[in-house]
Amino acid sequence: GGRPPPARPRRGSDVRVLCHTEKVRDEINAGENKTYLPGYKVNENIRAHTSIEEACAPDVQIVLLVIPTQFLRTFLVRNLAKMPVGCPIVVCAKGIEVGTAETPYEMMLAELPGKYHKHFAVLAGPSFAKEIMDGEPTNVVVASEGRDVATVVARYVSDGSSLRAYVSDDVHGIEIAGAVKNVLAIASGALDGLGFGNNARAALVCRGLAELTRLAVATGSNGRAMAGLAGVGDLMLTCSSSLSRNFTVGKKLASGMTLEEISGGTNAVAEGVATAKSVRVLAGRLGVEMPICDAVYRALYEGLPPREALAELQARPLGAEGGLVAGE
Repeated sequence: GGRPPPARPRRGSDVRVLCHTEKVRDEINAGENKTYLPGYKVNENIRAHTSIEEACAPDVQIVLLVIPTQFLRTFLVRNLAKMPVGCPIVVCAKGIEVGTAETPYEMMLAELPGKYHKHFAVLAGPSFAKEIMDGEPTNVVVASEGRDVATVVARYVSDGSSLRAYVSDDVHGIEIAGAVKNVLAIASGALDGLGFGNNARAALVCRGLAELTRLAVATGSNGRAMAGLAGVGDLMLTCSSSLSRNFTVGKKLASGMTLEEISGGTNAVAEGVATAKSVRVLAGRLGVEMPICDAVYRALYEGLPPREALAELQARPLGAEGGLVAGE
């Protein structure tokens, strides 16, 4: 099954967007998504719908699931009979589900029948929406169990100029990296909010990379993706920019705001807030030490002041630095 890949990167494709609200649907169809991406003209080839029957019409060639991780399973269960068969289904969410500690790819495997499984893929990498809309050079990575599906998706995603996609078969590594980097971005934002500079951020990125590598390897990754776009690439991006929702959460935490106050002031979802819970559960289940991620959890949910969290991390017993694949 499946459709043949395009001979070259696609441009000018018709795109149908399934929206959660009529308000966002109407904004997109009027030419500007004022709620989530104000100031940018929506391409005329993009049309928005609130009906999955309209969005997933029989001629669909690829499906991108950009639903936040904590709502993905509900969507899959509710729309099980309406998902198209024979085309790539690509999950773009970066997180780990609270309660089950499952990644989006694992949720798709659990909820969709076997006839879909060979068409699954994951899209990740450093890709702020605003910079993509500005036409800035952006590279991402597509992972699937079989390289053929990833290759098809990469050709659809790439535009031959500013947006380029690479392929990988390390689904576990890319999903774990995409999830954990959001938690680490909260820590980075907190460092920035506390007034610390480049030394502290560099240390966080390096030691955070070691943590996410340990967890990825424990879930079945070979660890090589950690040095790629979904690993160090996305970690560097989201830990160093106020465009990152998770970075902004950390910065506000450091200012003294509570999680409730932070959550009440935004429409956008900061995946790292919920993922901090899931990472803690998954790491405990697998026996993986993740002190930075644990400190973020305690700052979010147990009221640990970020400055005290940093002091505790710096006072830990000294140890050896290991390689990325080993994840030491």
